[in-house]
Amino acid sequence: NFEEQMQGMKTQLVQLSSLLRLLDLNFWNYLDDEDVPWFPMKICELDQCSKRVLMYGSELDADHPGFKDNVYRQRRQYFVEVAMEYKSGQPIPRVDYTAEEIKTWGVVFRELTKLYPTHACREYLKNLPLLTKFCGYREDNIPQLEDVSVFLRERSGFTVRPVAGYLSPRDFLAGLAYRVFNCTQYIRHSVDPLYTPEPDTCHELLGHVPLLADPKFAQFSQEIGLASLGASDEDVQKLATDGQAEGVRRRFTLVYRRTEHALSDQACVKMFDPRTTCYQECLITTFQEVYFVSESFEEAKEKMREFAKSIKRPFSVYYNPYTQSIDLLKDTRSIENVVQDLRSDLTTVCDALGKMNTYLGI
Repeated sequence: NFEEQMQGMKTQLVQLSSLLRLLDLNFWNYLDDEDVPWFPMKICELDQCSKRVLMYGSELDADHPGFKDNVYRQRRQYFVEVAMEYKSGQPIPRVDYTAEEIKTWGVVFRELTKLYPTHACREYLKNLPLLTKFCGYREDNIPQLEDVSVFLRERSGFTVRPVAGYLSPRDFLAGLAYRVFNCTQYIRHSVDPLYTPEPDTCHELLGHVPLLADPKFAQFSQEIGLASLGASDEDVQKLATDGQAEGVRRRFTLVYRRTEHALSDQACVKMFDPRTTCYQECLITTFQEVYFVSESFEEAKEKMREFAKSIKRPFSVYYNPYTQSIDLLKDTRSIENVVQDLRSDLTTVCDALGKMNTYLGI
């Protein structure tokens, strides 16, 4: 039964711990740290990642809807300054959005809410009313990132931080490893509310946040992030493509025209398989050529776990939630520390099962 399985696992961990104490050889002495790309070892080091904006920060391309709008460009500069000055752990500055920005948000919010009942997944539908209640998700109000961050922390352990624009896959995934979501605060240009060539706060708050409030999806996202730490550029790109695959069952990209395209007969839909999905380019400024689907987050998570094992990296990583830091598992001592934590958790589970047997007769 389940209790016997727990006791068996506990015994195996004790045996593993004893074996590790006998091993004094560091198997990874050959590791040359210079061969491993830098990655943040502490959550405060995300400050470096979040400031390396690749595109759509203070500069806009000539074909951007707001390129010739000096007022809009000045407004975007304000959001850049807020994001660049932010440091990990600080309260996120509140924004006084303009009437035009609220109107643009309202158009997007209104059109998308028409699609939720028939096209959003159950995890999304479960969390949206809670975001309405606790974070002010309404047609006439743009939620504040600080309120959203507090809500996510209580629901799934995720937080958000402001970012000025589009990050590299490596820097974005590094945030996910710490359950931190880099989130823009600016609103798309009002000339075309139903499409944007870049991620904006409509896309972030309506597309990503409701799913990040789900514990299983949050864990799935963090595991993708952890797998990226210290990985090669090629493997990071594969993980980023898999992580961005618009494909958990009945989930959709929350930009209205992209949603229409994803649901049309023109969209090519395939089953999610990280081994093939990783080679599909994720397009930023236009419709996706292929959409990938999975029957559940749990199924997608298991597939990603198997795929992560193929990443060539001379160590494993372990996220320490108490210190919000990364432990490298590259020698017997570091592995034994994790084993001790697992033994403690299993002791708690076994104790709970014993109490159930005593008081409930199970």
